[in-house]
Amino acid sequence: MEKAIVQDKTYFLQSKEHPWLSLISFCLILLVWEFVSWRQWVPPLFLPAPSAILAEGWAMIKTGLIFKHILASLGRILWGFLIACSLGIGVGILIGFFSIPEAIGNPIIAATFPIPKIAILPLLILWLGIGEASKVAVIVLGVFFPVVINIYTGVKNVDPLLIKAALSLGSNRTRIIRKVIFPSILPMIFAGMKLGMGIALLLVVAAEMVAADAGIGFMILNAADLMETKKLMVGLVILSLLGIFFNWLFQRLERMVIPWKK
Repeated sequence: MEKAIVQDKTYFLQSKEHPWLSLISFCLILLVWEFVSWRQWVPPLFLPAPSAILAEGWAMIKTGLIFKHILASLGRILWGFLIACSLGIGVGILIGFFSIPEAIGNPIIAATFPIPKIAILPLLILWLGIGEASKVAVIVLGVFFPVVINIYTGVKNVDPLLIKAALSLGSNRTRIIRKVIFPSILPMIFAGMKLGMGIALLLVVAAEMVAADAGIGFMILNAADLMETKKLMVGLVILSLLGIFFNWLFQRLERMVIPWKK
């Protein structure tokens, strides 16, 4: 008697990777863009061809100018990101686990989170000066909120049975945070860090457009003032590549730190 084939009705929930599809679609977009520029349907001043942008980027690599701007931006991003993540993880666990910090912190976060961080930059320049501190501070403010909100949500969604089990085995609060809550919120920490890095890339450009002499934002603003659209597009390409790199980096780290999460 032939066995009946049972169809798996949950197959659509399985996550499949399509790396070739992503690559082909990206190449198609570039080819269409190159064709439009080659036919000059749009003036090259307004939309330079990908090949022209690549040539401009290569020229900047050969002169070494591009590395000066990238390193300046990366330094600001990393300082702001590390400070914000350290503060965000600590504050998120504190307000998620203890009721008094939650009562104090929640209204403050709800009131300050919607304020556009770039609108605070003039005040930060007034308080911290026109140097690096104000630029790093605006990145700290931008990254802090998504990290702290994600971690607060993660702590609130920890399975209470795990906490009760740890308590019944004699764990104190510190041990519960270290052994139960922290491993449970690791996926939310990485989600907050990915969001925060995207915001850091946005804010560093905005901050460098005000009183900076190096950085990707400065390069883009300077190129826009001089109508050097190829150099401007090189700046945008660098930002895109940084976004792809950091997303890849966080995915790799997430797989290493949370091997049980697929």
